[in-house]
Amino acid sequence: MTFPLFHRPGTVVFLDDDPDYLEMLALVLPRQWHLQLFMRPTDCIAYLLREPPFWEADAWNQQQLIELWREGKPLIPQILGYWSRYTERYALSRVCVVDFSMPGMDGLQALAELGDWPGSRVLLTGQADEQVAVRAFNRGLIDQFIPKQTPDISRRLVEAVERLLFTAHARHSTTWRSTLKQEQSALLRAPGVDAWLAAYCAKHWVEHVLIGDPFGVLGMDAQGKIGWLQLETREGLVAMAELAELAGVPSSGVEEIRSGAKLADVELRQALSSTQPVALVNGFPIGEQGVLLGALFPVEAPAGPDPDNSYSRWLARQPKRLVQG
Repeated sequence: MTFPLFHRPGTVVFLDDDPDYLEMLALVLPRQWHLQLFMRPTDCIAYLLREPPFWEADAWNQQQLIELWREGKPLIPQILGYWSRYTERYALSRVCVVDFSMPGMDGLQALAELGDWPGSRVLLTGQADEQVAVRAFNRGLIDQFIPKQTPDISRRLVEAVERLLFTAHARHSTTWRSTLKQEQSALLRAPGVDAWLAAYCAKHWVEHVLIGDPFGVLGMDAQGKIGWLQLETREGLVAMAELAELAGVPSSGVEEIRSGAKLADVELRQALSSTQPVALVNGFPIGEQGVLLGALFPVEAPAGPDPDNSYSRWLARQPKRLVQG
């Protein structure tokens, strides 16, 4: 499955002994990326080796949310609280891009020094280094290699890094997959569902979590606006209509739910302990066979995180892109 159950932005690290090349990257790479640019392997390695304890703490925090859910505490408000409290999660490095040809220590040697650092590794190679890179890729030492002589190298580099940034972190995926029922996991593997969710979330949000209770995706855009993509099977529409009727939805709305024309945010409001009336929004098919329906509901403040803790505000608070060393 290419759709990550858990996704958020992270730092992208570059190591290259050419300061002019690093300064060029600082100018041309997407502004929504948080970059760290290093000339010296020792500085880069030291920077990344400080991170594993913070990765562990973050994974523990997420696992605690699941444990509390198992004890009966709703997941959605817990995730919103996690997003509010732990803004430095964005600082954790997700991808490290290293030039192979450097004096003293080549790129593969530098990456080998990272040990259990959990991010993705990209190697930039010269023409003479490609066979070395192929062997390293086949051995699982790197996630991608890109020849520096590739035409339009900047575009290739951006595409590769963005793909890796959106790749599921295995540990986080395992954590959040535990909230899914077996039939929900099967629905995510239905034809077209995986690709549809990946494209939708990449377009609308910078951060998201897919959960099974209730079934849907909680997402946040760069400005801190929260949305809930509710997921429902056609077989589940009868139960949803009954809940909506009990919550006071008029008969015309109940019939629209039964037909799949609209979905109701009953479970979302229950999770948030909201006293607002149930909202109905248009449903739409997800995937190729239409076995899964979706509907997007806004999650209004004060339920969501403080906008000052959004990714765009966090990014604006970071130092300017400078080559270190």
